[in-house]
Amino acid sequence: MARTATASLFTAELIVPAIAEAFRKLHPRALVRNPVMFVTAVVALLLTVLINVGGDGLTLGFKAQLIVWLWLTVLFGTFAEALAEGRGKAQAASLRATKAELTARRMKGDRVEQVPASALRVGDVVLVTTGDLIPSDGEVIAGVASVNEAAITGESAPVIREAGGDRSAVTAGTRVISDEIRVRVTVNPGQGFLDRMIALVEGAERQKTPNEVALTLLLVGLTVIFLIAVATIPAFASYAGGRIPVAILAALLITLIPTTIAALLSAIGIAGMDRLVRFNVLAKSGRAVEAAGDIDVLLLDKTGTITIGDRQASEFRAVGGTNEAELAEAALLASLADETPEGRSIVSLARERFGVTTTALPAGAEVIPFTAQTRISGVKAGDLLIQKGAVDSILRADAGMGETAAATELRRITDEIARAGGTPLAVARDGRLLGAIFLKDVVKAGIRERFGELRQMGIRTVMITGDNPLTAAAIAAEAGVDDFLAQATPEDKLALIRKEQTGGKLVAMCGDGTNDAPALAQADVGVAMNTGTQAAREAGNMVDLDSDPTKLIEVVGLGKQLLMTRGALTTFSVANDVAKYFAIIPAMFVALYPGLGVLNVMGLATPRSAILSAIIFNALIIPLLVPLALKGVTYRPMAAGPLLARNLAIYGLGGLVAPFIGIKIIDLVVGGLALA
Repeated sequence: MARTATASLFTAELIVPAIAEAFRKLHPRALVRNPVMFVTAVVALLLTVLINVGGDGLTLGFKAQLIVWLWLTVLFGTFAEALAEGRGKAQAASLRATKAELTARRMKGDRVEQVPASALRVGDVVLVTTGDLIPSDGEVIAGVASVNEAAITGESAPVIREAGGDRSAVTAGTRVISDEIRVRVTVNPGQGFLDRMIALVEGAERQKTPNEVALTLLLVGLTVIFLIAVATIPAFASYAGGRIPVAILAALLITLIPTTIAALLSAIGIAGMDRLVRFNVLAKSGRAVEAAGDIDVLLLDKTGTITIGDRQASEFRAVGGTNEAELAEAALLASLADETPEGRSIVSLARERFGVTTTALPAGAEVIPFTAQTRISGVKAGDLLIQKGAVDSILRADAGMGETAAATELRRITDEIARAGGTPLAVARDGRLLGAIFLKDVVKAGIRERFGELRQMGIRTVMITGDNPLTAAAIAAEAGVDDFLAQATPEDKLALIRKEQTGGKLVAMCGDGTNDAPALAQADVGVAMNTGTQAAREAGNMVDLDSDPTKLIEVVGLGKQLLMTRGALTTFSVANDVAKYFAIIPAMFVALYPGLGVLNVMGLATPRSAILSAIIFNALIIPLLVPLALKGVTYRPMAAGPLLARNLAIYGLGGLVAPFIGIKIIDLVVGGLALA
């Protein structure tokens, strides 16, 4: 999905349909979801019905103007929401076009049958060859292929998808551009990421977040209070010997209730989710986006997030009189079945540096798979046993191995590797230590500065790694993280998240493997990589379609921007309403209470001009704030205190000043044109 610049928010292709949709949203069933706008519409309708009722001292033209501006207030609110939704609908149209093209070659034994993608079910296996669109979300179970994911992620560079490891997941609508793969379907029709994206960008699945619900309840409460207050005014006016027309009371009510933030609230939420989608992150709920803005602790995997992608074997270091060629041959045999990039790099190093020509495992060999619990892999063939893995795990695998001179030498070598910021892997054959493999890690450029920004935001960063503590400490110091968890198992990650949450902290983390699923589910914000396993993608409440672990940092920024935008516009709206009271209240009651004339600090021409000017300003401020609601308030990393002071200065003070200037200008125009 191509990222769209915010400068293109207001094109004719978006505005014209949004105008039509704004009128459709005037339907009571749609409007009642926004109680403040619903009250405004009811007031406008009441005045429209009563426009010909005389005896109130108001001209028909004056009442007509009030009615027009009240309806425009409602329309501007529905337009803001329609415009926010319109961008998503444009995206959904292109996604639907992609989805409509999908067919599949489903495999039944050795037979292949052509079926529509909608006929696929979980567990079906499909064959996808060069030029084919992948028909359903799934996992590659055989083969390796280059896949163009531009239709989903907007990135034109192809990616490799292959069986095994954490790059086996594929997404419907992406295209295979070389080779062929067999894909096992992992979702039923209508449940894939393409379907979720369509629903998300159209707003069909958007529900109000807890903060949004709380703010809506507050706005409703204020509306009810002001409604009761305005309803009691006629009795006071009658007691004072006067009478206030219904149209004037209606104008007072609309300027008192928080129409500005109520009109923009839904658009702010939709636009916040839309910014996340355009950043190629799929959020399963608005709650997750809000939580990202309140994160206290950020857990980050070392490899691919803090360091550049995959570690590469750079050196063999033998111990106990073993020569390096012997170590290289054993390491190659232990890695032939290892499909990870690290495993392949070990094979390549052994062949290039030592000329090891072995290309296949011995007949009948049994592969020992790597697990997060054992942290050992290898191969067993008859009496031959070759093990490769974390140093401590290898030494524990044989009771006597850790007490040998070779073990002492190995610890010294691995300490050197760890201090250099590398990762040591020990290799043993038949219970005898052969040496260590030096896996090199490179910290990403600029990552230290980014962690500094997070620190300014009050966010604590923790690096998660399976490395030993020495290696972890070296990488953590170089990267500038606040803390690290070394030799982390899935249980360790889960325990760390629960510990932080018990202390009242909100925790975010990213992951891509099945072993990350429990932690992703436990975290307040769990970002799963799209290339990761199905278990990880289902456990997380966000999915990064670009599979870029560093994006978690940007997700936090987007969450904070959403919260800041809502807070800034709420502050502006409240301050804006306070300023409007100085325009309309003195104008309404000056005839009954002449002393209120001292509050006419704006020097407005006449009471009617003041009332009409306030209503016009109340309507016009909504479309003027729409760009800010859709683009979001610019976020700069800083502590909460200075950030609050900055927003109060800009949006609080701005909300107070803008109505005085705006209403005065409108009053001059109204007076000059004799509209009131």
